[in-house]
Amino acid sequence: MITSQVTYEGELRTTAVHTLSGTSIITDAPPDNQGKGEAFSPTDLVATALASCMLTIMGIAARTHEMDIQGTRVEVTKIMASNPRRISEVHCHLFISGNFNDKQKAILEHAARTCPVIQSLSSDMIKVVTFSYA
Repeated sequence: MITSQVTYEGELRTTAVHTLSGTSIITDAPPDNQGKGEAFSPTDLVATALASCMLTIMGIAARTHEMDIQGTRVEVTKIMASNPRRISEVHCHLFISGNFNDKQKAILEHAARTCPVIQSLSSDMIKVVTFSYA
């Protein structure tokens, strides 16, 4: 099954449609790469997908272990490099809502650090993951 269909709209903008749900997103090239920066750039989506994946896998672990992490959020910082232009670093600071013991924290942190997206990113990319608990 096709995951998505992406169309170039001109002016360095694309529209992506998720095949299963029909939802769509747009991307724009960032201002530092000839774009308008009016939407997520493709590399912003990579960094954002990492955070979203971490939260999803943590949510599965929380559900499995009867924990509530609703309200947990991630602040994502993406750092670009050139020659070749690429994401060189992604910093994810997770702010975890709820009171958890050390075992529960270990479960949540393991889930975040082993999500499918982080496993799929280049080993050359620096990934800094930090956790703060409410």
